[in-house]
Amino acid sequence: MADWTELPYAVVDVEGNGHQPPDLVELAVVPIVGGVVGAPVSWLVRPDQAITPMAQRVHGISNKAVADAPVFADIKDDVLKALDVSAFVAHNAHVDANVLRRKMPGWTCPEVFDTLKLARRLLPGQQSFRLVSLAEALQLAEGLPPGMRPHRADYDALVAARLFVHLATVAGSLEELRGLPPGGGPDEAPTLF
Repeated sequence: MADWTELPYAVVDVEGNGHQPPDLVELAVVPIVGGVVGAPVSWLVRPDQAITPMAQRVHGISNKAVADAPVFADIKDDVLKALDVSAFVAHNAHVDANVLRRKMPGWTCPEVFDTLKLARRLLPGQQSFRLVSLAEALQLAEGLPPGMRPHRADYDALVAARLFVHLATVAGSLEELRGLPPGGGPDEAPTLF
């Protein structure tokens, strides 16, 4: 059985402008290498359309806050470098991956691990599977730098990274994390979103 720590992961969170489909206003990537959670890298991004009042109430990012931020094209190379890993991790991963696919049409998303789906499978007794609820139940936000708060990309990505490490430890192997039967190989890995 393969050890889950053999793969390098990028744990991602995006915050949107409130439109459908959502455009990026903030992005954070947290590396996990050798099973160790690294420091988040985050970017504020000036979206093509203004941030809606509802979205601003959720994440607290105003149009004024992103007025001087770079457009996505200016940070694309740095984002691609941060995402150059074997596995992409996010809570409700299809949302984050789809935003990035729209922003980077030629980008090929690596293997995906969705912490929402993993938590439902590996921690079935939880009352809620929302990231903020899991962070509280599992004490995943303890010791985070001051000023970090839920619904900001750096906080959510860091908490999701800690959640992923917890889930991977519960799973015990890469095969179990992938939801494969005993003896199953990586060629049989399901798409997790």
